[in-house]
Order: sequence, then C-alpha cells, then structure tokens
Amino acid sequence: MKNKNTNTYFIETYGCQMNIADSELVENILIKEGYIKSKNLKSADVIFINTCAIREHAEDKVFSQLGRYDLIKKDNPHVIIGVLGCMAQSLKDDLLENRPYVDIILGPDSYRNLPELLNRANHRQSNLVDTKLSRFEVYDNLFPSRKDGVNAWISIMRGCDKFCTFCIVPFTRGRERSRSIPSIIKETKIAVDEGFQEITLLGQNVNSYHYENNKFHTLLEHVSSINGVKRIRFTSPHPQDITDELLYTMANHDNICNYIHLPLQSGSNKILRRMNRSYSKKYFLELAEKIRNILPGVGISTDIIVGFPGETDEDFNKTLDVMNEVQFDSSFNFKYSIRKGTKASEYNDQIQGNIKKDRLQKVIDLQKQHTLSRNLSLVGTTQTILVEKESKMSNKEWAGRTDSNKWVIFKKQSACIKDMIPVQIFDAKGITLRGKLIQKSEAA
Repeated sequence: MKNKNTNTYFIETYGCQMNIADSELVENILIKEGYIKSKNLKSADVIFINTCAIREHAEDKVFSQLGRYDLIKKDNPHVIIGVLGCMAQSLKDDLLENRPYVDIILGPDSYRNLPELLNRANHRQSNLVDTKLSRFEVYDNLFPSRKDGVNAWISIMRGCDKFCTFCIVPFTRGRERSRSIPSIIKETKIAVDEGFQEITLLGQNVNSYHYENNKFHTLLEHVSSINGVKRIRFTSPHPQDITDELLYTMANHDNICNYIHLPLQSGSNKILRRMNRSYSKKYFLELAEKIRNILPGVGISTDIIVGFPGETDEDFNKTLDVMNEVQFDSSFNFKYSIRKGTKASEYNDQIQGNIKKDRLQKVIDLQKQHTLSRNLSLVGTTQTILVEKESKMSNKEWAGRTDSNKWVIFKKQSACIKDMIPVQIFDAKGITLRGKLIQKSEAA
C-alpha cells in the first residue's frame, strides 16, 4: 500500500445536479483522508464513477465508461474502482456478477463509510458493497469540496415519497428527509466565503422540504437574508407542493430568481393518473396562470415524457395543448424509458419506439417555437446578468443568465466573471439571447 498522503483520486459524475453535489461531498471526504485529486484518469490510484439510473441512456453511458476502467485495471491491477450513486443502489447484483473489476459499490446514503471501505479495498478485500438506504442520513455538517465557480449546489433534502410509476428514484435514494436549517445556512455562508455568487438549493422534490415545522418558503427566507447571496435558485420542485407562500416569498425577495421549473410530464389526465402524478391538467394550468400572475416576467420550464405506456394520439395531443396554453420558456423532453422495478415497467401496453421518436420530435419542434417567441419578447429590454463563463462561440464574449434563467451572450468589454451587470437585449435566436453591456457594475 502506498503512503496515504500520496494516494490520488479521480471522480466522474453522470446525471442530475444532486449527483454533482454528492460528488463534491465525496471529494471532501477523500481530501480529509489525505487523498489528492489526480489530473487525469489513468494516473489515479482510486477511480469513482457517480452514476444515474433515471433513464436507460444514462446507464448505457456508465457501462461504457466502466469498460474503459476495466482496461485501466488490467494495466494497473492495484487501482481501486468504485461505483457510487443510483446505479450502485439499483444494479449492485449486475455489477457484482458481470463486472468483477469493480472493488467498491456504494449507495447514496453510505458515503460516510467510504474511508473504511477504501482501507479494506487497499488490503485487497474485493467487492465491498454498502447500499443500505437510510431514513435519517442527510449529511448534516458534512460539507462539500467545490471547484471555483459562480454557482454552488446545496442539497437540502434527500429521497422522494411521490412514487411516480415511471421513476426509480424512491428505490435508489430512499424516502424524503430534510436537512436542518442551521446546517444549510452554515454551508451557504461557507459557499459565499469561497466566492460563490449564486446558490442552488437541491432536492428530488425540493419544495416538499420540511424541518421542525419549517417549510420550504421559510428556508428560502433564511437563505435570502444571508449577506453576500446574490442569487438563489432551486430544483426540482413538484407542482403539488408549490404553495402561495412560496410564490409570495419569491416575489418579495430580489435575490430569489424569478424562475420556476414546473414538470408537466403529460397533459392527459388519464396518463397523469397512470404516472401517479397527483395533479390534473386543470390544476396544472391554473397553477401556471397563478405563477405568472404573482411573478410577472417569470421563466417557466418543464419536463415532458412522451410514449408513456397507454398514451394514445389523443393523450399526446393533450400534452401539446398544454404546451400551447402555457408557452413554456424551455423544456426537457424525453422518450419514456422502462426502469426495472417501477410500476410502469409492468404495464402491458408499452409504446413502440418509432411512435415515441415521432412524438418526441413534435414536442421538440413545438418547444423551439415557444422558446423563440418568449425570447423575442425580451428584445429591447434591459436584463440583469450574472456573468458565468466565456462564450463557447468566441473568447471575446461572456455568457450569463438572466434572473428568469435565459442565457445571454455579449461582448466582454470591461465585465468580469461573477459581475452582476445590466445588459440590453437586441436579438434572440433559438434558446440564446444576444445583448450589449450598458455599464459595468462593481465587481463581485
């Protein structure tokens, strides 16, 4: 075994923002154990892949990457390979049977046990598995190690109690439990001290947060009052738990971004019931209208699943109807993917792949129209932009987001990353706005 202080690690992360936050948590655990981050995959003593099981495509990418790890291990038998997260939880039997080169299989509630498992793996005890789900683990007072940047992901709760019939999350991340407000406040203050301008609060159903009779809007009040927090976002909420208190809290605090992700999934009541989504088309439309009334200029995005079992042309057209009525600013669109262990995987009226493909394209095309229309409405307005990164198109331009979560590209001039600056919008193409810096604000 190498000297503990010379051991290096490398983490690859797939999936949602929660996985990003979990990887940052794991990094801090490794650093405290004396590990140093490796600059590349092949030189690392320990390789972890943090996985997503939400869709088949995500799993396929992970399995492909594990094949690369196998080749690395053949060249270096001493390297430790670990699978973390949702796939570790849901596919541990497959990993044990078909991927014997994987040394550690660690579920999302077991990261505190990582030092012990690493020690055992270093002594060549193979196939170490810890995937026990917890009703209590929220990683209170165990804080992440973050790279320098603009946005800090802060997990405020874990698990899900909704049990949508298409979703594996309750089985991979367990039941809902919320972090304490003091712990969240402490992590937020640490992030601000580290130079992060924007805080994004995370949870599988972030707005079902509940701690000692404090609900999500109360937590938002606390976080918004922390000195130095310039912007607050949150994801992903559930329509059922969006309350008037939440909306008015957003309206009353300038540093809570004017943006809500509002997952629709389907516009058909029949399909919504089969999905166990707990709201109707009517409820959703009324909620979207209420959001726009209380939060003028709000950006609303959504999730849409096409080809859910039993979805007829009529059902699908009802989804298009909702899209046309709400006019979402953006959407994340998916073909239904069977997840073994979910209720929907047992339905015997699965939709053919070509039909799903066709419906997905129709949703994508319609959303492009809506996105462009809503973006064009901002031409001529002045938007406050948080400068986040260099534009992919030119090293002479910055990219940043509006309060309503729209990307804006503009010439750098005197602006710097982390500045909050006024930008006048003069053009809209696709999902991107173009603008001109009016004046430079004080540097962040």
